[in-house]
Amino acid sequence: MTSPITTARHGDILVVTSDNPPVNALGAAVRTGIDAALKEAAGDDSIHAVVITCAGKTFFAGADITEFSKPPVEPLLPTLVDSIEGLDKPVIAAIHGTALGGGCEVALACHYRIAVPSAKLGVPEVKLGLLPGAGGTQRLPRVAGVALALEMTAKGDPISASQAHEAGLVDRLAGEASLLDDALAFAAEVAAARPLPRASEKTATADAQVFADFRKTNARRFRGFDAPEANIACVEKATQVPFGQGLQFERESFMKLMFGVQSAAQRHIFFSERKASKIDGIASDIALRPIKRVGVIGAGTMGGGISMNFLSAGIPVTIVEMQQEALDRGTATVRKNYEASAAKGRITPDQVEQAMGALNPTLSLEDLADCDLIIEAVYENMDVKKELFGKLDKIAKPHAILASNTSYLNVDEIAASTSRPQDVLGMHFFSPANVMKLLEVVRGAKTADDVLATVMALGKTIRKVAVVSGVCHGFIGNRMLMPRQVEAMKLLMAGATPEQIDKVHVAFGMPMGPFQMSDLAGVDIGWHRDPTRIENIRDALAAEKRWGQKTQAGFYDYDEKRNPSPSPRVAEIIEEFRVREGAQQHDITDEEIVERTLYPMVNEGALILEEGMAQRASDIDVVWIYGYGWPVYRGGPMFWADTEGLKKIVAGLEKHGFEVAKLLRDKAEKGERFN
Repeated sequence: MTSPITTARHGDILVVTSDNPPVNALGAAVRTGIDAALKEAAGDDSIHAVVITCAGKTFFAGADITEFSKPPVEPLLPTLVDSIEGLDKPVIAAIHGTALGGGCEVALACHYRIAVPSAKLGVPEVKLGLLPGAGGTQRLPRVAGVALALEMTAKGDPISASQAHEAGLVDRLAGEASLLDDALAFAAEVAAARPLPRASEKTATADAQVFADFRKTNARRFRGFDAPEANIACVEKATQVPFGQGLQFERESFMKLMFGVQSAAQRHIFFSERKASKIDGIASDIALRPIKRVGVIGAGTMGGGISMNFLSAGIPVTIVEMQQEALDRGTATVRKNYEASAAKGRITPDQVEQAMGALNPTLSLEDLADCDLIIEAVYENMDVKKELFGKLDKIAKPHAILASNTSYLNVDEIAASTSRPQDVLGMHFFSPANVMKLLEVVRGAKTADDVLATVMALGKTIRKVAVVSGVCHGFIGNRMLMPRQVEAMKLLMAGATPEQIDKVHVAFGMPMGPFQMSDLAGVDIGWHRDPTRIENIRDALAAEKRWGQKTQAGFYDYDEKRNPSPSPRVAEIIEEFRVREGAQQHDITDEEIVERTLYPMVNEGALILEEGMAQRASDIDVVWIYGYGWPVYRGGPMFWADTEGLKKIVAGLEKHGFEVAKLLRDKAEKGERFN
């Protein structure tokens, strides 16, 4: 095989170039090639300096994480970076694109760094449940300071080349179009410089309070995760011990994370997100339908949020409402959201005006005639949606895609109200639609392959994680949510309190529990609106206008800042229902809450797979990570079930009288996993 590493002489400077598309990952062949180039430089007295650069769009963007589950191949990255730093001739990293993870560690091991202003540097390993394992946690604080090293390692967000330059992580900024020439000139300047500036020979200093303050400030963000604390501990160690001891501590910490469940879960989601975009049975090169203008029906919270996704991607939107007041209010909200982003520096004022200029508000459905994709975001009622799609059938141009944002309803029934069911599918956005990353793409029985492929590709364009679902009540996410909610209500009758059940879910890693979620969404959502018809606890709450946070009363009482507290009135209502139904009560343990609310979700996921409503178990995990706040360090419900052990899940379900899905039972008996 041809090596991805080539060398070329420029006078007395050796230029080492990596060409390993798409992102110059530091795989075994790249490491071997760089090692050989270093030996070439060391053994040739006519070479006075070395420049390491990359072809293509980027500098080394990280390690090849597909190697993580394979036997190690020498030279390992820690060995290679030590060799770079140990060379007795100046080594200059010439950085463009992104120097991430192992790429940043290579740059840190070089004696000098030059970068184009558009470059970014970072160590995002924490997002895979890891830490920089090739000296990054030890060199970074020594080169760029402890404060920046903590931010970069424990949070994993990259910084700009200008920020890196200010911190000393980058020594010089190059011209965008003259990186190699500028790097060669820089190399010529420092060729005779001695002693060489080695990161390992510098010191990192910081008061212990710096670390305590950082932990306290980020406690909520890091809650439940192992990797952030491991990164902090390694940076702290860099201020306490010599470099070699710090490296040893980093290596031990890395291996502990590497073989832990959390990193396995986070790597699972990393790969699962990419796998979700692949559609079984459809050729990857299928011709897609052009989407040059999108129509959105409904200018409320959901419709406005949906519109922003396309406007932000540069796709013009026609938004339709029934009343001028609602249209004006919706348009104003879109502008307000964009201006809030501009105030935070995320976009420029010009980008705000550009987005708003691409929005065409109208009261006429006929104005959707030139749209390539039309998405309805109206009231969740089948009759309303069928009537609307009947109208769209007559208005929309041939080959336009018609999509429903329904979260529960039968997409096939909606499609049947048109003469073109092949052009109809579901696009289930999650609220707030301009923020939440998940998009459930619901494939109807007659949805054309090119329609599905077009919308899945469009998901990437608008920066969503799109997952294919079949047609069933609630699709993937809401279908699995339902048994959790049902069991949570049964647990109330059996003696648990809302706060006890919610506390278990928050301790598990969820952003909130079932009753906190109900109060946030609105207890009255889906309520029949008859205060005299009280058939369950929720009816009783709704009848008293305990509709959740918006009325300062739901399953909890709320103060003016929406802080919850247990409600004596809710306790009375629950007790009334227990007495009315003669409910048997017992002491509810945390374990029982997990078994009765989370195990049934896994069971429902198995049924979804049995019925072919999801393509793969990992797609279910992606839905729950990006749509419902399942903790990423647990890898989604199906991955979590694998780590718990499917036999344990089955036993727990049987203990509480659930009917176990055949697929779940079969896999448990065979000792198999979902993923």
